[in-house]
Amino acid sequence: MHFIYLLISSGIKPNTYVGYTNDLTKRLILHNSGKGAKYTRGRTWTLAYYEIFKSKSLALKKEFVLKKNNKLRKSIKENFLNNL
Repeated sequence: MHFIYLLISSGIKPNTYVGYTNDLTKRLILHNSGKGAKYTRGRTWTLAYYEIFKSKSLALKKEFVLKKNNKLRKSIKENFLNNL
């Protein structure tokens, strides 16, 4: 299984981060322990959205789309924060 995901940071002005992994639980732990991507270090992250794919290539294509589509990222972020 291959996953794309969107994380939201805690704080006054939450940031988003989009990534790819084949182990979602392990990756979230790495991000929150400061061993994930450099951008995510020093923040606490919550999983807000994910999708599952059978192939890595499809997942990476969708990750690219989600990273570039700021309207979609904002929509996911707002929906997640409104449902807390």
